[in-house]
Amino acid sequence: MSQTPLIIMGVQGTGKSTVGKALADRLGLTFIDGDDLHPAANKAKMASGTPLTDQDRAPWLDAIGETIARERAKGVTCAIVCSALKRRYRDQLRSFAPDLQFVHLAGSQELIAGRIAHRHHEYMPASLLESQFATLEQLDDDEAGIIASIEPPAKDVVENIIAGLNNGTRTC
Repeated sequence: MSQTPLIIMGVQGTGKSTVGKALADRLGLTFIDGDDLHPAANKAKMASGTPLTDQDRAPWLDAIGETIARERAKGVTCAIVCSALKRRYRDQLRSFAPDLQFVHLAGSQELIAGRIAHRHHEYMPASLLESQFATLEQLDDDEAGIIASIEPPAKDVVENIIAGLNNGTRTC
């Protein structure tokens, strides 16, 4: 099982928190929802339907990276939810933990739009989904990580991720 820190990434509505928590529990990692590390100004901006800029995200990504490093210094390995949509965001996170692995929860825009139509998020309106897909940069071949389909039930997604992490599969 993985004992490197994990970032559970993807656009809104992919089940990052649900899958991330279950994955952390199965792997014996500490779960942290990166949304809790957003500054109030970021939450307010998103709640108004305005996408965050790279400048808005930079301090948030630093807070996540600092959390990973701080916990690691205490001997704790984390699984953290963070959209990590762009390569440069992932590079910023890796500057705190070079062995960081990414678990990209992936699905079609139609599937995800259908899921978020039936939920309420504190500050992430469904109207931001299109901008998230426009921003999303897939994991590059040189980035440590796995791409997991969100089509199966969450418990199966978790099992697929664990199997992929154990056998080095890139997609599951």
